[in-house]
Amino acid sequence: MKKNSKPFLPLHLRRGNNAETLAEKYLITQGLLAIECNYRCKAGEIDLLMQDADTLVFIEVRYRSNPFFGTAAESITPRKMQRLRKTAEHFLLTHKQYAHLFLRFDVIAISAQTGKQELLWIKDAF
Repeated sequence: MKKNSKPFLPLHLRRGNNAETLAEKYLITQGLLAIECNYRCKAGEIDLLMQDADTLVFIEVRYRSNPFFGTAAESITPRKMQRLRKTAEHFLLTHKQYAHLFLRFDVIAISAQTGKQELLWIKDAF
């Protein structure tokens, strides 16, 4: 293995990374400013943190290639929402420069059921 090469990622992680990249690029075209990707703390992880004018947006990206177990949007459970809120609280405590902004939780749901990817942006999802 080369010194600077990335280790092999399983297919589901590569799909997740690709979905997050697609979501970030889409949101940038919609006028949002990227702040951070994959913010992690003990409470959990937030896929994307972006700024939409005077609002700090915490974004969960969900990808589903098969709707058998529900759509991408339906896969966000109350427990996941609670973890996202706790992680957002931690971010705000450690990044005081964003304290003056309004807050919003969005979801980007990506499905690839018909061979092409469909992206659904749910603003103020919870």
